[in-house]
Amino acid sequence: MSKEDGKVVAMRVDDAEGDMRLDRWFRVHFPEVGYTYLQKLLRSGQVRVNSKRAQANDRLNAGSEIRVPAIVRQPKKTGGSVGSGLKAPLGVSKGDRDAIERMIIYEDLYVLVLNKPFGLAVQGGTGTKKHIDGMLEGMADRFGGERPRLVHRIDRDTTGILLVALNREAAAKLGKTFQTRSAAKTYWALVKGVPKPTQGKIEAALVKASGPDGDRVRKALPGEQDKAMHATTHYSVIDRVGQKAAWVSLKPVTGRQHQLRAHMHMIGHPIVGDNKYEGDANMPAENIDKKLHLHARRLIIPHPKTGVDIDVTAPLPEHMRATWDVLGFDAQKFGDDDA
Repeated sequence: MSKEDGKVVAMRVDDAEGDMRLDRWFRVHFPEVGYTYLQKLLRSGQVRVNSKRAQANDRLNAGSEIRVPAIVRQPKKTGGSVGSGLKAPLGVSKGDRDAIERMIIYEDLYVLVLNKPFGLAVQGGTGTKKHIDGMLEGMADRFGGERPRLVHRIDRDTTGILLVALNREAAAKLGKTFQTRSAAKTYWALVKGVPKPTQGKIEAALVKASGPDGDRVRKALPGEQDKAMHATTHYSVIDRVGQKAAWVSLKPVTGRQHQLRAHMHMIGHPIVGDNKYEGDANMPAENIDKKLHLHARRLIIPHPKTGVDIDVTAPLPEHMRATWDVLGFDAQKFGDDDA
């Protein structure tokens, strides 16, 4: 609801928007208004709440009236955002912003879910200049001004679901959910050979072991219990190609580094394309890309605000879709309950 007053509109805060931050309210109603420009409007008094000056992080009450100047309501010009011209904010390029936008498969005021592509690191490290954490930090204006926070991590070459919290409170609650193992994660992978039995549980503690191809993990040996990390994975074969390869569903109970990759290697069925765990040699068929065939397919987790389950599914990356076509697998044949 709004009422006109010359070039200013007073917009009423709906009941469902009570307790929403002012910057988030602008993100919902005027997504083209960048956070920096909103701060300028607030400092100059052009944006007010109930006729009073306000801060970007002020919490709104249902029924409050927000003063919105005409310059904000004008249709934006091609590209860019209101008040920012055509340039992206410092710290992130327009190409990076567009890349993040393409990854988004779920978004609300508290949670962001990305479908991470192959080869992009989640966090920085030695020699890693471009990573999702840095890209998101440079887009704080896009997500209400607060720095988006990673809730968990997946490997650079693993694709699929990556959960991000959009405020500190959501990050704390989601982090606790992961720590208590209340998040249900499902991965899809292509492995060499066919595991027997076709359903099972792998329980093997892991220890870190560096090598010529970088960090990896291996099964803990007797006497290494003090530094071993308990790890449990459930697996199930969904489809197969003779005895050459199998499409498997993997459900980690724990979340150790390289857990799924190391566990499948330990039982003699490395993930296809895995150059750290002998999955990139003797491919099961011609014309299969040597990229890692491991995809974070599905996540079910209680929403940090409402408690209602978020249930998201990420489509397969291009190289795995191509492999599924080569091997005759039908990703649409099996519902998520079956996989």
